[in-house]
Amino acid sequence: MRVMGLDYGDKTIGVAISDELGLTAQALEVIRRTTIDKDMERLREIIAEYEVSEIVVGLPKNMDASIGPRGEKSVVFAGHLREAFGLPVHLWDERLTTVSAERTLLEADVSRKKRKQIIDKLAASFILQSFMDSKNIMR
Repeated sequence: MRVMGLDYGDKTIGVAISDELGLTAQALEVIRRTTIDKDMERLREIIAEYEVSEIVVGLPKNMDASIGPRGEKSVVFAGHLREAFGLPVHLWDERLTTVSAERTLLEADVSRKKRKQIIDKLAASFILQSFMDSKNIMR
């Protein structure tokens, strides 16, 4: 069973998926958001294809650890996921994941156009990897 990581934004949802052992995260795709029903249908397809058993949603917190309007939207989205799929959904602190993803792409000399296309799925993989690393440390 695999874990799916999501970087939920206003225009896109970055998607990452774990390997079967839950050790590594791979960036999968970027969903261009349209309607909640269409977004959920694409996520349902991914969940079925990869036999996802749990979901991790990035929770954007302010640097003082408070949750602002963007974080509140992620909490609501996580509730929709729980209701729609009946799977465990974890909210995971995503502070600086997009910054880290951007830095990684810059260091790899990826063009601005390509960065824009892949940054959300790379951020999702950072969120998922961080979550899995914390679970593996606790084992």
